[in-house]
Amino acid sequence: MGKKCTSPTPFFQTKMNPARIFVFLIILVGMVSLSFKEDNKMKLIWSDEFNYTGAPDTTHWNYDLGDGCPNVCGWGNNELEYYTKDSKNVRVENGKLIIEARKESMGGKVYTSTRMVSKLKGDWLYGRIEVKAKLPRGKGTWPAIWMLSTDWKYGGWPESGEVDIMEHVGYDPGVIHGTIHTETYNHAKGTQKGDKITIADCMDAFHIYAVNWTESKIDFFVDDRLYYSVTRSAREDFKGWPFDQRFHLIMNVAVGGNWGGKEGVDENIWPQRMEVEYVRVYQ
Repeated sequence: MGKKCTSPTPFFQTKMNPARIFVFLIILVGMVSLSFKEDNKMKLIWSDEFNYTGAPDTTHWNYDLGDGCPNVCGWGNNELEYYTKDSKNVRVENGKLIIEARKESMGGKVYTSTRMVSKLKGDWLYGRIEVKAKLPRGKGTWPAIWMLSTDWKYGGWPESGEVDIMEHVGYDPGVIHGTIHTETYNHAKGTQKGDKITIADCMDAFHIYAVNWTESKIDFFVDDRLYYSVTRSAREDFKGWPFDQRFHLIMNVAVGGNWGGKEGVDENIWPQRMEVEYVRVYQ
């Protein structure tokens, strides 16, 4: 008589070496992850790679100049710097944007620095905004990468909103803050929404600071590590969630101020700089 026919043994009932099973699972997870990334791929829509030398690209950047007077002197925070667009304070060299705060008198202030804005040259509603940067060090430094409303539809600050992608104060080295401010939630009331993460070498190495901003949620990341999320509640109006309008990016190094100068300013550390390797916006 011929051989008896039998049904094949199901795959997971075969005897397999545990190491082979582990490898199989790793491959499976990788395939699922790759598929997910492809399905959720975001497109780069705006960037500055700083792959040139000299002044920052004028098609991408404007500047806030001076000390904020006469409306909100010290930019509303009692800051000690006078913002310029001079090359000693802002320039591109060796593939990096340099924003440099210096101890020198100008406009009645004893420090100078730069505050760059993408307003009307880079304005977005939703997306992923990421900046790869290395931060200054020392008491009195207050670098920030943040966003404000372009059109101020809901009124002045904080009604139209603020998103702080990265803030760092030099007297608390290595602690990175991500925060939102609105009419309902803001630091003037002590109700701001935010969190922090420790990046011990943020003053010595470049890290990617980013937000993913959608219709109902903003996620905060450092080097793709999610450390904080804020979600719009179903009953939230613009007073709590004004983030349904276009925003623009701001990058600056402040000196002193209500927060940055809380423990004083070290007069012996200047100049100090924030270096930026790139800015990228995806949708």
